[in-house]
Amino acid sequence: MQKLRQQKEYAKQVKEYNMKTLSLLSNPPAAKPENSPGLSRQKALEYAKTIPKPKSSNLADQASKEKKNPASAGEDTLPEISLLGILQSRHEREKQAVAAFKVLHIV
Repeated sequence: MQKLRQQKEYAKQVKEYNMKTLSLLSNPPAAKPENSPGLSRQKALEYAKTIPKPKSSNLADQASKEKKNPASAGEDTLPEISLLGILQSRHEREKQAVAAFKVLHIV
């Protein structure tokens, strides 16, 4: 009989302790303010300010330099003309190859 009473008393104490700890743990999330869409956007914008910006490519730098120095731009056009000639001749060869395939009914 005594043992049964002690068990019930112990169970009562454990239950009270658990209720107190659960009520303490459940209060902080309820007290936390809800995230509105504006707040999360503001946080994202603040984070974006800390991210380093990517460096511009060398091609963009060269194009801006050519616009500033038109005299040096004339020198760079000569290799482009030779490249254009190479590409045109390649195109003609490939056109002839395609025409040959059409004659043979491969394509």
